Amino acid sequence: MKKKFFILKLEIIFLTILIFQFSCQSPPAKNNVVNNTDNTKEIQFLENDITTIQKGFDNGEFTSRDLVEAYLQRIEKIDKKGPGLHSIIQVNPDALKESEKLDKEREKGIIRGPLHGIPVLLKDNIDTHDKMATTAGSRALINSHPLKDSEVAKKLRKAGAVILGKANLSEWANFRGQLSTSGWSGVGGQTKNPYILTRNPCGSSSGSAVAVSANLSMLAIGTETNGSIVCPSSSNGIVGIKPTVGLISRSGIIPISFTQDTPGPMARTVKDAAICLGVLTGIDSADVKTLESKGKFHTDYTQFLKTDGLKNKRIGIYKKALGINYKVDTLMNKAIDFMKSQGAEMVYIDEILKPGVENSSFEVMLYEFKDGLNKYFKSLGPDAPVKNIEELIAFNKKDSIELKYFNQAYLEMAQKKGDLNEKEYREALDFMLKGSREEGIDRVMKEYNLDAIIAPTGGPAWKTDHINGDSYLLGSSSPAAIAGYPNITVPMGYINELPVGISFFGRAWSEPVLLEIAYAFEQGTKKRKMPEFLVSDPE
Repeated sequence: MKKKFFILKLEIIFLTILIFQFSCQSPPAKNNVVNNTDNTKEIQFLENDITTIQKGFDNGEFTSRDLVEAYLQRIEKIDKKGPGLHSIIQVNPDALKESEKLDKEREKGIIRGPLHGIPVLLKDNIDTHDKMATTAGSRALINSHPLKDSEVAKKLRKAGAVILGKANLSEWANFRGQLSTSGWSGVGGQTKNPYILTRNPCGSSSGSAVAVSANLSMLAIGTETNGSIVCPSSSNGIVGIKPTVGLISRSGIIPISFTQDTPGPMARTVKDAAICLGVLTGIDSADVKTLESKGKFHTDYTQFLKTDGLKNKRIGIYKKALGINYKVDTLMNKAIDFMKSQGAEMVYIDEILKPGVENSSFEVMLYEFKDGLNKYFKSLGPDAPVKNIEELIAFNKKDSIELKYFNQAYLEMAQKKGDLNEKEYREALDFMLKGSREEGIDRVMKEYNLDAIIAPTGGPAWKTDHINGDSYLLGSSSPAAIAGYPNITVPMGYINELPVGISFFGRAWSEPVLLEIAYAFEQGTKKRKMPEFLVSDPE
């Protein structure tokens, strides 16, 4: 009996050891997930927001150098290796040095602004006067070094931000040719969607969105002419703010359209995006559009972040973006029900833009692209790699990579246009602005007495296809983009692990009320989740 008890006791001990050993092992990795083991420093900062980081700085838990170093290590592992996201064209070789300088200032009690010590990526069509080139993703500008900082870069440095690097983009902000693939550039290659690597990140601010979503930076700055901030933000599960044209200066940004272009913040939370937006606003004599923002801009947009921001709001539901994808409609219906539960009154609205407005917008872009791009090349001085659009077209024809996947039809069409005094341009511009503003968004909002309009930002990301190009199924960016009015997108939900955003847009300079609504929606739904770098669609 004693012998049997002893054997049983040994078996129990042996079984206990086995269970302990098994429990200490790491769980098996999902077959569909790229290995993404993080070091301790990276884990410390994943999904952190600006407020949390600033508290950590103040409490001495870590420094800006610690933060920047962690992001640089993660960029090397996740962006260059691992999943190979290709979201960043170049890192700032002085980023660590700049962070150390900001840490020393903090030790002395000097705080430049709300972004002191915070890393920010710039889309690589935004000039910096440092060791980094500004390329627009084009091999023609691979060694192009602007003679001064863009106004955006100046304001970020003044607020204490560390410019971490330059983000990849759809080359020339996706206004080069037909059948283009978003997220591809001759310099940076193809940016991948971090949720499912075979899926497209949308564009043209592809790298900016992917880098923020994948925790390669706290913030990024994108640019939009039509959809280039809100679409990639939606497809990559982050917040994007496309502000009123003129709220943020465009000086030192490689242009498409003087009438529609604007930079804007991209972040993981509405609050972070609002903090960044306040840093970037202000009048710049080099950009006459900013003169219109006098008395209308704020330097602190966090004052408008209210958890009850949906209460008593009257919101229009843009019907044109519905009925295209039933899965997106399901998410929208849930979002609408939530907003109703928070005290918002919801009404359906029909067409916003006057017929023909989008065609006029395209004509305006062609004229303004030629004018703006030639002026930008001139700003690079006598050593500019290319002097005008004509030289750029010639370069692309000779290059072995630039025309590998799609043509340069838009560059060639722009080159054939005259100057901005031509009747065709003036008539298209007038028709476009009237049809999108007083007969467009302003008309609809007055008629229905609205505070904002909502729509799905887009559908789930399509598969990247270099042969057929992009496969857009739906999008709602055009009314706000063509009018030059603000638009904010926030994560709304997921379809087969792919994020989908909801857009809030409205009248010119209505960022405060849009932020109230967007923040209340975000805080009440909390849909943002980290990407897992799936290598293929889930079964």
